[in-house]
Amino acid sequence: MADPETEGLRSTFPSYMAEGERLYLCGEFAKAAHSFSNALHLQNGNKNCLVARSKCFLKMGELEKSLADAEASLQGDPTFCKGILQKAETLYTMGDFEFALVFYHRGYKLRPNREFRVGIQKAQEAINNSVGSPSSVKLENKGDLSFLSKQAESMQAQQKPHPVRQLVHHPKRESKRKGSLKSEKIIRQLLGELYVDKEYLEKLLLDEDLIRGTIKRGLTVEDLIMTGINYLDMRSDFWRQQKPIYARERDRKLTQEKWLRDRKRRPSQTARYILKSLEDIDMLLTRGSAEGSLQKAEKVLKKVLEWNKEEVPNKDELVGNLHSCIGNAQIELGQMVAALQSHRKDLEIAKEYSVQTFLTSCVFPPTWFPAAQLALLCKTKPVVGRLFQRPVLLGSDRPS
Repeated sequence: MADPETEGLRSTFPSYMAEGERLYLCGEFAKAAHSFSNALHLQNGNKNCLVARSKCFLKMGELEKSLADAEASLQGDPTFCKGILQKAETLYTMGDFEFALVFYHRGYKLRPNREFRVGIQKAQEAINNSVGSPSSVKLENKGDLSFLSKQAESMQAQQKPHPVRQLVHHPKRESKRKGSLKSEKIIRQLLGELYVDKEYLEKLLLDEDLIRGTIKRGLTVEDLIMTGINYLDMRSDFWRQQKPIYARERDRKLTQEKWLRDRKRRPSQTARYILKSLEDIDMLLTRGSAEGSLQKAEKVLKKVLEWNKEEVPNKDELVGNLHSCIGNAQIELGQMVAALQSHRKDLEIAKEYSVQTFLTSCVFPPTWFPAAQLALLCKTKPVVGRLFQRPVLLGSDRPS
């Protein structure tokens, strides 16, 4: 007599398996799970089919069903590597990182392939993020350690039994709003950018006309919205277990400490960068590439202005020098007004911070005033010499 469950099935086991695999690759996890269920009706307890359906349930967020199928695939053969891997992946997604690590190791001993090796690494990393690695925990022998003594504990318990009861019951008097605000703050930190989506979905639930509508096959908009909210809640719980807030704070502090250590090593690197940049600026100008020298000087100036005086003690002198380099390049390009402004900035910095300058003390006729002022602001005599070789600037009053 035929099984009533299989009477309605019009295809074969391989056909349902192929259909389920195709739907899984297309992202139709619910339909794929249905196809694998039909295949299991034809061959009950098939290990590969159970693992395939477990993967579908895992993608759908139905973790309990995924774990049940993974465990069912191991009932007949505890050494079935696909079942061990799927169970480990499901346990990891559920936040049971320790048990997941056990099964990753178990599978790696049977078959040392990449999937198990990566699983071991990510499970160990998740455990370290949750409880902290030994290298990140520093125990210090400070303060009063009498609470470690059993005698001290018993004396405190005998002398002060009532405050313990008060501590237990006191949090119940706190307002629920304060607790909810704290919880929302934690969820905001865990979800990050996804928190905006969660707020949007929660606002949609307030629209009664919207949530009463149906989409297809009797699925309501409310069901669809709740599916999204439940998924975000599930992911926030997973991320809380994978990397709690206190672990993130610890990592942030460790990152800051590393940044400060690297910052102490930076002065020598900064000095090499500055010297090399100044050499390049001068070399480009000497070779006739005034445009390249100008771009290089402006780029270095922008970077130097972002540094503080702890990184560059002679920052003011360097900024003035760069303005002078920019002015020299602008002179070669014929941008005399811009060059005048650049050298004025150099002079203002020199006056303000008492930077040593090498100004020429020449006296020029009044008709040469713009060019003379520019020459007076220039630091180097070769620039002054090049300036007087430009008849377009000095006109008919050019010196002989």
